[in-house]
Amino acid sequence: MSEPSIFFSEVNQRQGGFNRRAFLLGGITGLGLTVLGGRLAILQAVEAQRYEKLAASNQFNFRLVPPPRGRVLDRHGVVLASNRPNFRLMVAREKETDVEGLVRNLCELVPIPEDRVPRLISQIKDAAPKAPVPVMEDMTWEEFSRVNVRAPELPGVTAEMAEVRVYPWGGAFAHVVGYVAKVNSDDIDAIREKGGTPGPLFYNPGFRIGKQGIEKAFDEKLRGEAGGKKVEVDARGRVVAEDIGGDIPARPGQEIQLTLDADVQQRALEVFGEDSGGAVVMDVRTGDILCMASAPSFDANRFVRGLTGPEYRALANYERKPLLDKCMLGVYPPGSTFKPITAMACLEHGINPEERVHCGGAWRIGNTTMRCHKTHGSQNLHDAIKNSCDIYFYTMSLRLGPDRIAAAAQALGFGQTFEIGLKGGQSKGIVPSTAWKAEYYKKRNPLNTKWFAGETPSYAIGQGALLVNALQLCVATARLANARKALNPRLIRSIGGVEQPRGSDVPDLPFKKENLEYVRSGMAAVAAAGGTAFRASQLGLGDILMAGKTGTAQVRGYKGIDRKNAGKPWRFRDHGLFIAFAPFDDPRYAISVIVEHGQGGSIAAAPKAREIMRVALLKDPELRARIEKPLPAPDLSQGEEFEDGDTIRDDEASAAPPPSAPVVEE
Repeated sequence: MSEPSIFFSEVNQRQGGFNRRAFLLGGITGLGLTVLGGRLAILQAVEAQRYEKLAASNQFNFRLVPPPRGRVLDRHGVVLASNRPNFRLMVAREKETDVEGLVRNLCELVPIPEDRVPRLISQIKDAAPKAPVPVMEDMTWEEFSRVNVRAPELPGVTAEMAEVRVYPWGGAFAHVVGYVAKVNSDDIDAIREKGGTPGPLFYNPGFRIGKQGIEKAFDEKLRGEAGGKKVEVDARGRVVAEDIGGDIPARPGQEIQLTLDADVQQRALEVFGEDSGGAVVMDVRTGDILCMASAPSFDANRFVRGLTGPEYRALANYERKPLLDKCMLGVYPPGSTFKPITAMACLEHGINPEERVHCGGAWRIGNTTMRCHKTHGSQNLHDAIKNSCDIYFYTMSLRLGPDRIAAAAQALGFGQTFEIGLKGGQSKGIVPSTAWKAEYYKKRNPLNTKWFAGETPSYAIGQGALLVNALQLCVATARLANARKALNPRLIRSIGGVEQPRGSDVPDLPFKKENLEYVRSGMAAVAAAGGTAFRASQLGLGDILMAGKTGTAQVRGYKGIDRKNAGKPWRFRDHGLFIAFAPFDDPRYAISVIVEHGQGGSIAAAPKAREIMRVALLKDPELRARIEKPLPAPDLSQGEEFEDGDTIRDDEASAAPPPSAPVVEE
């Protein structure tokens, strides 16, 4: 019998070695099973939702959906900016896509201009894979259907319905409401310079941001929050189905209501026609702006799609500058519309309004002869406002000096900007003073820093270095009409349903009430018989009368040149201006009108102001009731006979028309 190869000296030695190895292996096995079981428990219980989402993401994707942009409304709820459906065609390139062949196929389905085909091919090739490139906007239903039927044969092509911004009133509100356009590199850089990070929405081809006006100033509030559309995709990421129930709805932007009145604004644009200028209407009780129209205007809808180079150059190079907001950015000498401000300075600094100055048609200061548009004879302050006598104001200005005139002008709103919600969209203009001139010419011309007496007469009649805009003119007129409050203009009525502060929540004017009444009576005489704007400012609305002031602002010197504008090139003609408020006995609305190169306030500006003011008055329920109230019957006895034997019955009696008066050009 053979003996074992391994000999154990003790009986239990072999059994003990086996038990140790068995326990060691069992422990390792148990530990491994415990770790595996624990991991399985974690995967199935703790991280089940995470892996479920990862699995679903291989099958489903979310496509970013731009939110509906908030609407912009007028004071009565009329829509000024909204959204409409838009059928658009998109191409997302894949690695193996034959771009040239794909574009040729698309040209057979939809009308793509031939000159755009090379640029479109380049855009698709330069885009990142699967990044959508817009091919066409505003497809018809037939084009939309045609593409969708052929979609399986066109890899990466999508015809979808989205929303696009629309401005129902075209150009009537273009400068105030503004417009939206595609995001460009400058917009992205501007966000990064401020320390922000552009969100994924900025890279969506259907997303638009505000570029001007209300659209720009309140872009974040109007923008809303993006949503997502849940779609089922294949292994290559191509959409094969939609899961409507899994969509994340977008949140629309906030609604913004303005103080503007669509009818008054539209009428302003109509009366300007081809003329260039601006008109502003304010409620003298609250400061609300009813109209802020700049003419000529442009169709904001064209900017949403994007202008071609020739289209933009045509707008930019047109001499009447349709892209410039002439109510806030355009500045002009106010001419004689500034005389009520000079008159207020006279009264506030003790000049007797009954003191008379003789107007002989010319006035000499030093070696310079300054002229008046007419020989008026003896004039007091009331007559000087009514007849727009330059020589009266020349004379009194030397007693005032520039600083007193500047103080009155600044108290009435000149030389400043107003917080109306539009960022960086106003010009301050210039209100000259001795301090202003010293600072202005300190570096430009140190020898011209002193104010000379000969500069003050031109300043007093709204010429010289004085520059204002249409909004400032209207604010000054509204403050004079209110006769108590230093009104501020208000353009934004509510944001997201939250009412904004009124323009009447301000301090009182720093003027005596009797002085304000005196200046207002002088402005009433301007629109009365014999005034410079009598015929052009008759409203024809019963007993409602308008008080105003005409103005003509020179755009060039007349030394050795014929002063008449007739036959001269448009750019050499004088500006026409008019300010007014109505009704005179209970002021409700103030207006300012500036007509660039309009040849005079009474000829060009006053008739436009009359038509715009009529709409504002007729839309006011209280004033409309007053207008429609029958006039008192004439004081004629029943059956009274006249020399020719005719009789007038009570039902035939009518008020005689107002006597005609010659139009006086300023």
